Amino acid sequence: MIVTGKGGVGKSTVALALALAAARRGKRTILCEVSAQEHLSRVFHRAEVGFHEVEMAENLWAISIDPDESLREYVLLQLKVKAMRDLLFKSRIFTYLAAATPGLKELVTIGKIWELALEDRKVKQGRNYDLVIVDAPATGHGVGFLQTPRTFANVARVGPIRQQAEILDKFIRNRKRTGMAVVTLPEEMPVNETAKLERDLASEVGVQVSRIFCNGLYPERFPEEEAGALIELAAEREGAVRVACRAAASESRRARAEREQLARLEEITEAPVTTLPFLFEPELGVEEIGVLADEVADEVAV
Repeated sequence: MIVTGKGGVGKSTVALALALAAARRGKRTILCEVSAQEHLSRVFHRAEVGFHEVEMAENLWAISIDPDESLREYVLLQLKVKAMRDLLFKSRIFTYLAAATPGLKELVTIGKIWELALEDRKVKQGRNYDLVIVDAPATGHGVGFLQTPRTFANVARVGPIRQQAEILDKFIRNRKRTGMAVVTLPEEMPVNETAKLERDLASEVGVQVSRIFCNGLYPERFPEEEAGALIELAAEREGAVRVACRAAASESRRARAEREQLARLEEITEAPVTTLPFLFEPELGVEEIGVLADEVADEVAV
C-alpha cells in the first residue's frame, strides 16, 4: 500500500496508523519510510531505524530506505564474485555515474520496496510480510517517483535493466497486489491538489487511487442555531464566558467549512473517502495514532 499526499497533511501519520491497524489484526506488517524521514522512530522514541528491518511492536517492523544502501544491495545481489563487487564499489567512475544518473535512486528505492513484498525474498534471512506500507514522497515528487520504472524501461530498450524496470512498473500498476492511498485535509487547496493527483496518477502512471483519507476533520459540536446563539452570547458577556463563546463559535464555523470541502472532495474525486478526526493533542504518540488506527482498521481487513 503506497501512501502519498500533499506535504503537511499528515501523510506519515496516516501511513503509521494503517501499519499499526494491520499489525493489530495479526498481519506481519512493515512500514517503509523513504527520504530518511525517521517519523516512526520518533513516535516510538527509539533510535533511528536506518536501512534495517527493525521490529517496533508486535507484528510491526520498520525500515528507512536509503537509496545508496539500496543501490549497494542491488549490486551485491547481481554480482556473485566478491572481488568484482569490491572493485566496483571502489571505482570513482561508478560512484560518479550512479550519482549522475537521473532517477537511479528512485528506481533502486522502488526495487527495495518490491523486494520486501516478495514471498521468496532475495535478501538472505529476509522476513516474509503480509503487508508492506510505503510512506511515499509528497505530491510534488510522488508522481515522478512512481513513473521511474517506466521511464527506465523506455530508455533501456534491452538488457536486464529494462527487464527489471518492467517488473517494477507492473508491480506498481497491479491493483491485485498494490494499492494507492492519498491523504488530504478538508481545505480548498489540498482538496484541489488531491483531485489533480488522482487524475495524474491515472494518466501518467496508470494507477487508480484505492482510497482517499480526509485527515484532521473537526467535530461538529453545535447545530447551526446553537452556533448563532453562541455569537450572540459572546456579544453580551465579558471575560472568560465571552472568550469561551467566541472560541466555540469559531470552531463551529471551521467544522462547517470543512464539511463543505469534504463534500466537494467527494464530488470531484472518484475514489472512496474515509474521514479521520482532528486530534486535539500537542504531539501524537503511539496512543494517539492508535486512535486513528481504529478509524482505518477496516481498510486493512482484507
